[in-house]
Amino acid sequence: MLRKKKPEERSEQEVQIEIAASDARTSRPSLLSFCKKNWKRLAAGACVLAVGAAILVPKLRAKPAATTALDYIETSPERRNITNTLSNSGTITAADSYNVTSLVQGTVLSADFEVGDYVEQGEVLYVLDSSDASNELETAQISLEQAQRSYDEAVDAQYVRAPSAGTLVSFSVRVGDTVQAGQELAVLRDDSVMLLTLEFPAVDAASFAVGQNAIVTLSGTFETVQGVVESISGADQLSSSGSIMARTVTIAVTNPGSLTTAQAAAATINGVGSLSSAHFSYQREQKITASAGGTVAALCVTPGSSVRANDALVQLSDSALTKQIQSASNNLRSAQLSMEKTQQQLDNYTITAPISGIIVKKNVKAGEKITTGSSTDNALCTIYDLSYLEMTLNIDELDILSVSEGQNAVITVDAVSGKTFSGVVTSVLVTGSTTGGTTTYPVTVRIDDTGELMPGMNATADITVANAENALSIPNAALVRGSYVLVTKDSPSAANAVADMVAPEGYVYVKVETGVSDNDYIEITSGLEETDTIAYSASAATATRDGESFAMAIGPGGPGGDF
Repeated sequence: MLRKKKPEERSEQEVQIEIAASDARTSRPSLLSFCKKNWKRLAAGACVLAVGAAILVPKLRAKPAATTALDYIETSPERRNITNTLSNSGTITAADSYNVTSLVQGTVLSADFEVGDYVEQGEVLYVLDSSDASNELETAQISLEQAQRSYDEAVDAQYVRAPSAGTLVSFSVRVGDTVQAGQELAVLRDDSVMLLTLEFPAVDAASFAVGQNAIVTLSGTFETVQGVVESISGADQLSSSGSIMARTVTIAVTNPGSLTTAQAAAATINGVGSLSSAHFSYQREQKITASAGGTVAALCVTPGSSVRANDALVQLSDSALTKQIQSASNNLRSAQLSMEKTQQQLDNYTITAPISGIIVKKNVKAGEKITTGSSTDNALCTIYDLSYLEMTLNIDELDILSVSEGQNAVITVDAVSGKTFSGVVTSVLVTGSTTGGTTTYPVTVRIDDTGELMPGMNATADITVANAENALSIPNAALVRGSYVLVTKDSPSAANAVADMVAPEGYVYVKVETGVSDNDYIEITSGLEETDTIAYSASAATATRDGESFAMAIGPGGPGGDF
């Protein structure tokens, strides 16, 4: 609805001007007479006036003309959905891309894939000739084994070990003692088998055989245990009593754990009893000596403990021995690193896909020879991960604070007309770049709804930065100074009129609070009701439609009003 102000009555000044003009018309003859007499002077004056007019007229035209009447558009606030979007352009890229290169050089034996094929991460792409690398690996393996043996020997040299299984009877040294090569360190006894040496009549013993069973009777308890003939003397001699000729027979008895050298026993072989009894002896008992000098660093077992062959008994320390061990350890580590490096180099001859995706470029085929390099020019092939697409937007510093992760975006692409695609903001980087005094920040939008989109396409993303549903709203042009609206005096909200603001006749200004806005409308959160009638100038509405700021279009004080 358009309504105009009534024109004001003519002022007294206007009346006086009209009277003067009338007088001038009535005195026209005398004026003509005057001009004829003074035409030269008048011509010179006209020239001066012409120059002055050339200077002053443009300046006078630059001044805005006073408006005596304004056209107002009247409407009421209405409910609508308002969406505030931020628009920016960028180029669509793949979710990930990788140029596959080689760390080694050689001839390609196989490359069983083609452009357009989908490959999984870890899938074999190229196999190169690795014969030279295999030989180097074998050499490294031999060197590692030699270094390991040298280290084991150096470490073993600091230990005195048991030559056989048995029981450690005692140590003859203590921790901290200094020993020399050949010095006794401990006594080791093998008591798993006890030996019993007895005399038998020579006539009967001549028929005994090694390995023959014997029954051993323990003195005192008369218990019997099984024994085996271990040896028989070859010559007859008088028995210890001197009564008959006898032979010495040694019987081995497995120790159940209770036999000691204090125990005596007699035996019967093939029904023939021994001439007397005798005490058991140990099968083996030996003294352990040091093979090299040094200081006793540790006693590895306790006396009375059972040990196995090659168990450590005593640990010796010596500066020369320590240096030898350290040197052997360093050599072993160096051999291990060399082995690992050679193995990795061999693995590099089999090139696998670093990511899952589509082969978009294949530069090297089977039978070709490749050289090392990591630049794009030396890429064997290129893989795109097209499971989703991305686009990076450079958002101005004035708008970046309104953008956050998780906001939705509508994507449009010139190459795919008539369609829109959905996206979401996945990254807002705080590191900006400044060009020409303007700072922008990179914002990444992920596009899962890829459709016909392809990497390289130019696209525009409209990011929804704010949204209000069923919001009470007014046109942007109706907002004055960012927080005031012109309403008719009969509107319900006119009761809250701002007293110190001059409004056109029939209107008052009310203060409002605003929310979300778009290009045309702005949300009113308080200060207006749906039954109010608001007004704004038609020129302001036109300016806003042309894309200008509504605050600038209305100007100071709004339509017809001022502070």
